[in-house]
Amino acid sequence: MKLGIMQPYFLPYIGYFQLINAVDKYVIYDDVQFIKGGWINRNNILLNGDKFMFNLILKGASPNKLINEITVNSDQSKLLKTIENSYKKALCFETVFPIVISIFKYNDKNLANFIGNSIVEVCNYLKINTEIIYSSKLNKINNSKGQDKIVRICDLLKADIYLNAIGGQKLYNKETFKSNNIDLKFLRSNLICYPQFRNEFVPFLSILDVMMFNSIEEIKCILDNYELI
Repeated sequence: MKLGIMQPYFLPYIGYFQLINAVDKYVIYDDVQFIKGGWINRNNILLNGDKFMFNLILKGASPNKLINEITVNSDQSKLLKTIENSYKKALCFETVFPIVISIFKYNDKNLANFIGNSIVEVCNYLKINTEIIYSSKLNKINNSKGQDKIVRICDLLKADIYLNAIGGQKLYNKETFKSNNIDLKFLRSNLICYPQFRNEFVPFLSILDVMMFNSIEEIKCILDNYELI
Protein backbone atom coordinates (compact mmCIF):
# COMPACT_ATOMS: atom_id res chain seq x y z
CA MET A 1 0.00 0.00 0.00
CA LYS A 2 1.34 3.41 -1.01
CA LEU A 3 1.16 6.14 1.63
CA GLY A 4 1.81 9.88 1.49
CA ILE A 5 2.21 12.14 4.53
CA MET A 6 2.53 15.91 4.34
CA GLN A 7 1.69 18.94 6.44
CA PRO A 8 -1.47 20.77 5.31
CA TYR A 9 -0.63 23.52 2.83
CA PHE A 10 -3.21 26.04 1.62
CA LEU A 11 -3.71 25.81 -2.16
CA PRO A 12 -0.17 24.45 -2.74
CA TYR A 13 1.60 23.76 -6.04
CA ILE A 14 0.70 20.90 -8.39
CA GLY A 15 3.32 18.56 -6.88
CA TYR A 16 1.31 18.32 -3.66
CA PHE A 17 -1.66 16.96 -5.60
CA GLN A 18 0.54 14.73 -7.74
CA LEU A 19 1.59 13.11 -4.48
CA ILE A 20 -1.99 12.69 -3.26
CA ASN A 21 -2.99 11.22 -6.62
CA ALA A 22 -0.06 8.78 -6.59
CA VAL A 23 -0.87 7.10 -3.25
CA ASP A 24 -3.63 4.89 -1.85
CA LYS A 25 -3.92 6.80 1.43
CA TYR A 26 -2.82 10.32 2.27
CA VAL A 27 -2.18 11.62 5.77
CA ILE A 28 -2.59 15.31 6.59
CA TYR A 29 0.17 15.78 9.15
CA ASP A 30 -1.64 18.21 11.44
CA ASP A 31 -0.27 17.44 14.92
CA VAL A 32 3.22 18.85 14.37
CA GLN A 33 4.54 22.33 15.08
CA PHE A 34 3.46 25.22 12.89
CA ILE A 35 6.32 26.60 10.80
CA LYS A 36 6.10 30.38 10.74
CA GLY A 37 7.25 31.75 7.40
CA GLY A 38 6.76 28.35 5.75
CA TRP A 39 4.24 27.26 3.13
CA ILE A 40 1.37 26.19 5.37
CA ASN A 41 -0.69 29.35 4.90
CA ARG A 42 0.86 30.94 1.83
CA ASN A 43 1.73 30.34 -1.80
CA ASN A 44 2.12 32.18 -5.11
CA ILE A 45 -0.41 33.17 -7.74
CA LEU A 46 -0.12 35.12 -10.98
CA LEU A 47 -0.84 38.83 -10.59
CA ASN A 48 -0.35 41.21 -13.51
CA GLY A 49 1.99 38.74 -15.18
CA ASP A 50 4.25 38.26 -12.16
CA LYS A 51 4.55 35.89 -9.22
CA PHE A 52 2.68 37.23 -6.18
CA MET A 53 2.76 35.67 -2.72
CA PHE A 54 -0.57 35.48 -0.89
CA ASN A 55 -1.11 34.82 2.81
CA LEU A 56 -4.05 33.22 4.57
CA ILE A 57 -4.52 35.43 7.64
CA LEU A 58 -4.21 33.51 10.91
CA LYS A 59 -4.93 34.15 14.58
CA GLY A 60 -2.32 33.36 17.19
CA ALA A 61 0.11 31.67 14.79
CA SER A 62 3.21 30.53 16.67
CA PRO A 63 5.96 27.92 16.22
CA ASN A 64 5.14 26.94 19.81
CA LYS A 65 1.75 25.64 18.70
CA LEU A 66 0.72 22.62 16.66
CA ILE A 67 -0.90 23.25 13.28
CA ASN A 68 -4.25 22.05 14.62
CA GLU A 69 -4.06 24.54 17.50
CA ILE A 70 -4.17 27.62 15.26
CA THR A 71 -7.21 29.49 13.94
CA VAL A 72 -7.93 31.03 10.54
CA ASN A 73 -9.15 34.64 10.57
CA SER A 74 -12.83 34.80 9.62
CA ASP A 75 -12.30 37.73 7.23
CA GLN A 76 -10.31 36.72 4.15
CA SER A 77 -12.19 39.05 1.80
CA LYS A 78 -9.08 40.94 0.67
CA LEU A 79 -7.35 37.72 -0.41
CA LEU A 80 -10.49 36.45 -2.13
CA LYS A 81 -10.77 39.73 -4.05
CA THR A 82 -7.10 39.54 -5.05
CA ILE A 83 -7.64 36.06 -6.47
CA GLU A 84 -10.74 37.22 -8.34
CA ASN A 85 -8.95 40.23 -9.86
CA SER A 86 -5.93 38.11 -10.77
CA TYR A 87 -7.87 35.45 -12.68
CA LYS A 88 -11.21 36.91 -13.78
CA LYS A 89 -10.06 36.79 -17.41
CA ALA A 90 -8.62 33.27 -17.17
CA LEU A 91 -10.05 30.53 -19.38
CA CYS A 92 -11.62 28.46 -16.56
CA PHE A 93 -12.46 31.27 -14.11
CA GLU A 94 -16.24 30.80 -14.24
CA THR A 95 -15.88 27.12 -13.32
CA VAL A 96 -13.11 27.41 -10.74
CA PHE A 97 -13.90 30.60 -8.83
CA PRO A 98 -17.11 29.19 -7.21
CA ILE A 99 -14.90 26.44 -5.73
CA VAL A 100 -12.58 29.13 -4.34
CA ILE A 101 -15.56 30.91 -2.77
CA SER A 102 -16.74 27.64 -1.22
CA ILE A 103 -13.27 27.03 0.25
CA PHE A 104 -13.18 30.47 1.87
CA LYS A 105 -16.70 30.10 3.25
CA TYR A 106 -15.91 26.90 5.14
CA ASN A 107 -17.22 27.34 8.68
CA ASP A 108 -14.59 25.43 10.64
CA LYS A 109 -11.75 27.91 11.19
CA ASN A 110 -9.34 25.46 12.79
CA LEU A 111 -6.29 25.80 10.53
CA ALA A 112 -5.81 22.07 9.97
CA ASN A 113 -9.49 21.46 9.23
CA PHE A 114 -9.81 24.60 7.06
CA ILE A 115 -6.85 23.64 4.89
CA GLY A 116 -7.88 19.97 4.95
CA ASN A 117 -11.26 20.93 3.53
CA SER A 118 -9.60 22.99 0.79
CA ILE A 119 -7.49 19.96 -0.15
CA VAL A 120 -10.61 17.79 -0.33
CA GLU A 121 -12.44 20.41 -2.43
CA VAL A 122 -9.60 20.55 -4.96
CA CYS A 123 -9.32 16.76 -5.02
CA ASN A 124 -13.05 16.43 -5.66
CA TYR A 125 -12.80 18.88 -8.56
CA LEU A 126 -9.84 17.00 -10.03
CA LYS A 127 -11.53 13.63 -9.41
CA ILE A 128 -8.74 12.42 -7.11
CA ASN A 129 -10.28 9.68 -4.97
CA THR A 130 -7.43 9.00 -2.53
CA GLU A 131 -8.49 8.36 1.07
CA ILE A 132 -7.46 11.30 3.29
CA ILE A 133 -6.68 10.88 7.01
CA TYR A 134 -5.59 13.32 9.74
CA SER A 135 -2.51 12.24 11.70
CA SER A 136 -4.06 13.59 14.90
CA LYS A 137 -6.79 10.93 14.60
CA LEU A 138 -4.29 8.08 14.58
CA ASN A 139 -3.37 6.23 17.75
CA LYS A 140 0.37 6.64 17.47
CA ILE A 141 0.86 5.49 21.09
CA ASN A 142 4.48 6.55 21.52
CA ASN A 143 6.07 10.00 21.57
CA SER A 144 8.26 9.48 18.52
CA LYS A 145 9.29 12.49 16.44
CA GLY A 146 10.62 13.29 12.98
CA GLN A 147 11.50 10.33 10.81
CA ASP A 148 10.59 7.81 13.52
CA LYS A 149 7.08 9.25 13.72
CA ILE A 150 6.64 8.85 9.97
CA VAL A 151 7.81 5.24 10.16
CA ARG A 152 5.32 4.66 12.99
CA ILE A 153 2.43 6.05 10.90
CA CYS A 154 3.46 3.84 7.97
CA ASP A 155 3.44 0.85 10.32
CA LEU A 156 0.02 1.73 11.74
CA LEU A 157 -1.50 2.02 8.27
CA LYS A 158 0.35 -1.05 6.96
CA ALA A 159 2.13 0.88 4.20
CA ASP A 160 5.00 -0.82 2.39
CA ILE A 161 5.72 2.17 0.12
CA TYR A 162 6.10 5.72 1.42
CA LEU A 163 6.10 8.59 -1.07
CA ASN A 164 7.34 12.03 -0.09
CA ALA A 165 7.96 15.29 -1.92
CA ILE A 166 11.44 15.80 -3.37
CA GLY A 167 12.35 18.19 -0.54
CA GLY A 168 12.09 15.25 1.86
CA GLN A 169 15.48 13.98 0.67
CA LYS A 170 17.01 16.24 3.32
CA LEU A 171 14.84 14.76 6.06
CA TYR A 172 14.45 11.05 5.43
CA ASN A 173 16.91 8.20 4.97
CA LYS A 174 16.04 5.34 2.62
CA GLU A 175 18.01 2.80 4.66
CA THR A 176 16.06 3.61 7.82
CA PHE A 177 12.78 2.96 6.03
CA LYS A 178 14.18 -0.16 4.35
CA SER A 179 15.11 -1.58 7.76
CA ASN A 180 11.41 -1.22 8.64
CA ASN A 181 10.29 -2.96 5.42
CA ILE A 182 9.20 0.30 3.80
CA ASP A 183 10.31 1.42 0.34
CA LEU A 184 10.92 5.20 0.47
CA LYS A 185 10.55 7.11 -2.80
CA PHE A 186 10.58 10.83 -3.58
CA LEU A 187 8.27 12.50 -6.09
CA ARG A 188 9.87 15.10 -8.33
CA SER A 189 7.56 17.11 -10.58
CA ASN A 190 8.71 17.52 -14.16
CA LEU A 191 8.72 21.00 -15.62
CA ILE A 192 5.14 21.87 -16.45
CA CYS A 193 4.21 24.57 -18.96
CA TYR A 194 0.76 25.72 -20.10
CA PRO A 195 -0.71 28.89 -21.61
CA GLN A 196 -1.39 31.57 -19.00
CA PHE A 197 -2.15 35.09 -20.17
CA ARG A 198 -0.02 36.64 -22.91
CA ASN A 199 3.02 36.75 -20.69
CA GLU A 200 6.08 34.57 -20.31
CA PHE A 201 5.16 31.40 -18.43
CA VAL A 202 5.60 31.62 -14.65
CA PRO A 203 6.11 28.11 -13.19
CA PHE A 204 5.44 26.49 -9.80
CA LEU A 205 2.51 28.62 -8.71
CA SER A 206 -0.45 27.56 -6.59
CA ILE A 207 -2.76 24.81 -7.85
CA LEU A 208 -5.20 27.67 -8.43
CA ASP A 209 -3.14 28.82 -11.39
CA VAL A 210 -3.21 25.34 -12.93
CA MET A 211 -6.98 25.11 -12.42
CA MET A 212 -7.66 28.56 -13.85
CA PHE A 213 -5.91 27.83 -17.16
CA ASN A 214 -6.49 24.10 -17.72
CA SER A 215 -9.46 21.77 -18.13
CA ILE A 216 -9.85 18.83 -15.76
CA GLU A 217 -8.72 16.50 -18.55
CA GLU A 218 -5.56 18.57 -19.09
CA ILE A 219 -4.84 18.64 -15.36
CA LYS A 220 -5.23 14.86 -15.15
CA CYS A 221 -2.35 14.59 -17.64
CA ILE A 222 -0.28 17.07 -15.60
CA LEU A 223 -0.89 14.99 -12.45
CA ASP A 224 1.01 12.12 -14.05
CA ASN A 225 3.94 14.29 -15.15
CA TYR A 226 6.51 13.41 -12.47
CA GLU A 227 9.34 11.03 -11.62
CA LEU A 228 9.83 8.80 -8.59
CA ILE A 229 13.40 8.60 -7.37
